[in-house]
Amino acid sequence: MRLTSSVTGLIAAGDLEGAEDRLNQVKEHTGTARNASTDPLWRVAGIVPGVGGNFAAVTDAAVAADITVGAVASLLDSSGTFSPSLFAPQHGRINIEALQEASPKLSRAAATVSSANDSIAAINRDDLLPQLAEPLGEAAGAMDKLTGALNGAAEAAQILPSMLGADGQRNYLILVQNNSEARASGGIPGALVVLTADKGELQLVDHGSASDIGRFTPAFGVDEEQVRIYTARLGAYMQNVNLTPDFPTAASTARKMWEKENADSRIDGVLSIDPVALGYLLEATGPIELEGLQSIPADQGSLPTTLTHENVVPTLLSDVYQEIDEPAGQDAYFAALAGEVFSGMTGGSIDASKLIEALQKGTSEGRLLVWSGVADEQKVIASSPLGGVVAGTPENPEIGVYFNDGTGAKMDYYVRREVKLEKRCEPDGYYRYAVQTTLSNNAPSDAGRTLPDYVTGAGVFGVEPGTVQTNVYAYGPAEWLLNSAARDGAKVPFGSYEHDERPVAAATISLAPGESTTVEFEFSTPYETEAPSLKVTPTVQPTSEVLQPTTASKECG
Repeated sequence: MRLTSSVTGLIAAGDLEGAEDRLNQVKEHTGTARNASTDPLWRVAGIVPGVGGNFAAVTDAAVAADITVGAVASLLDSSGTFSPSLFAPQHGRINIEALQEASPKLSRAAATVSSANDSIAAINRDDLLPQLAEPLGEAAGAMDKLTGALNGAAEAAQILPSMLGADGQRNYLILVQNNSEARASGGIPGALVVLTADKGELQLVDHGSASDIGRFTPAFGVDEEQVRIYTARLGAYMQNVNLTPDFPTAASTARKMWEKENADSRIDGVLSIDPVALGYLLEATGPIELEGLQSIPADQGSLPTTLTHENVVPTLLSDVYQEIDEPAGQDAYFAALAGEVFSGMTGGSIDASKLIEALQKGTSEGRLLVWSGVADEQKVIASSPLGGVVAGTPENPEIGVYFNDGTGAKMDYYVRREVKLEKRCEPDGYYRYAVQTTLSNNAPSDAGRTLPDYVTGAGVFGVEPGTVQTNVYAYGPAEWLLNSAARDGAKVPFGSYEHDERPVAAATISLAPGESTTVEFEFSTPYETEAPSLKVTPTVQPTSEVLQPTTASKECG
């Protein structure tokens, strides 16, 4: 499997010829192993009591590996028919004809590898010799990654041609989320950009500010469950559409608002991105020169003239408020910089492997989200990390922690967060997990006097300048129970709701500069379960800093 990993690495780098050479070496190993492990004497050994399971496991793994190598080999073509560049724009256009040609090939390979992955996953490693169990565990991990990558590529090739305008122009509204004012899916969507896709050609055609759109009266309808949690503000302001972590709700509402405000505009889908993800894209495009660009507002003080992956986050989430006074000007600068990053991504010849890596990283952290108004496309998107869908199943338990700003300002730039799960063992037989969230206000002690009013809120919404107020929401797994809430170890009252059969807890936290607190919510189920996965609102921090390893209480031994 190490050789197989090196093959996929070469494919990702676009070195198809090198990948083919390496794959030929792998095929020799897997073919030999398959022949040896399917020999009649070996199969007889597989039924010997006590040790037979080890022989049978080797047979299953060797056959699965050989099948996988064959499937990957079917995708390689040194002429470049299949490579990372398949999904990357070149000179403003993605080759949708090549995507359409590759789609059935990818689907067949994905199905084959998925079946082989199921075979390896079905091997019970608990009863195997350690010398065999350990490498099989590594192989299972590698197979999971390869299966996920192929399934994702197959699904993308299936829906991208139509989404890119193969059957007529598509129009997409891009929400540029500002993490300095937290929303459940990332940050307030202050800047808005419209993208068109026609026969694979991508263009930015319009932009605007959420603050220019104003309030909708009556508010657009949102289901009652979410209104109970987040109030009718969800459907009243563009800035509040993503108070909910459910991106399909946020996106469909944003589309209605944009079309209502722009009567001649038709929006086919909605995308979302934040400045951290823009930084990832800048690693792929390289720095972008801003000086003299007509799309950048002229009055920008001492803001940088070159945008890099290192300065984009502080520039957009902090410095802009020091240099541009008016919110409309800040949003215009925000939208223009996002547009320039996009133009750098699509306008020239970009390193496809670096672009794919940036998109994958942003997607895995929830910083890139997509919604389509076409039902068949949305069905595929909703099943992927790009979908940002809240609905879960008991078979795949997930706990989510989401943040909404309650300050009415841009103080979340100074908040640091850590989120972890704690497994709890009680004699009642219930499976219990507590999700613990630590928040710290790292703003300067004199923030209320020294930071701009637009950053602190100036007390307009009843929060002392310099203080950060955050509404914390914890979503338990589907069909679990919400047990309790605590703050710094002491039980506290909390809001209790339900959203798509998931229990939801809510608490409001206020922190003055230098203060820190830990809030926890406990969930349980009487049914045997896997450990829940953990999902959080993407913030200014690297997600790897926010998500902490799961721990166990002392009762678990």
